[in-house]
Amino acid sequence: MKHTKTYLFWLLLLFPQFAQSAEPALLLLEKYRSGMDVHGWLMSEKLDGVRAHWNGRKLLSRQGKDFAAPGWFTKEFPPFELDGELWIARSSFEETLSVVSRDQPHGGWQRVTYNIFEVPHAPGGLEARLKKLETYLSQRPLEHVRIIPQTLYHDAEQLMRHLDAIIAAGGEGLVLRNPDSSYETGRSSNALKVKRFEDMEGRVVGYRPGKGRLQGMVGALWVEIEGGKRFYVGSGLTDEERAVPPAIGSLITFKHQGFSSNGIPRFASFLRIREAP
Repeated sequence: MKHTKTYLFWLLLLFPQFAQSAEPALLLLEKYRSGMDVHGWLMSEKLDGVRAHWNGRKLLSRQGKDFAAPGWFTKEFPPFELDGELWIARSSFEETLSVVSRDQPHGGWQRVTYNIFEVPHAPGGLEARLKKLETYLSQRPLEHVRIIPQTLYHDAEQLMRHLDAIIAAGGEGLVLRNPDSSYETGRSSNALKVKRFEDMEGRVVGYRPGKGRLQGMVGALWVEIEGGKRFYVGSGLTDEERAVPPAIGSLITFKHQGFSSNGIPRFASFLRIREAP
């Protein structure tokens, strides 16, 4: 197995085009900043799961790849689209990713739930769109399909209390949504993520070889972010991750401390693989 991983690593390093795949058009979050007018918006927990899009027939990753979910998992799914997170529990992202990224159905899916925050292309505001799924589930209950609860935002103090409680319980953060906005795709100012530190996602497009103690391993990941800017992410990687790094084409999450004058994240540090290619 170790030799197989090493072979795949060098294959992808030399031929990164093999790892590329198309991404479906989905809603993406902007970052909440203090002072934003979000009165009357809805807030919900930002689950640290694996994004999954049900297109009415198949369960797909953000990159359009089929999840190898068992037949029972999707058998009674509705004929309309859903968007949500495959999730096991708080602080269990790696476990969830391990379960859902395998290329064959297996019993691990018994621990996974599909947590819905959007019903794409349904008419009306957010509550009306989610109501469509609520009505469907009232007639065909599915224990592993859940609608993420939404709470009305009152003020910044309430928001921070809720955020602190989620983080203390091992959660990732919150999402604020404009309830009056129609369904959108792409980056939207009507959907905001609320966290205690800045993070973002990028695509691994290459590697920088390690030196000295890291000879024969990866020294840094060559990462591309939205807008086409590229830079290295070297800190935050364990020796195990340097030996078998995220594959080219992987979507990763990294934290940073703002941006340089040319738009490059400052002090970027690897957090996790968000999605394998």
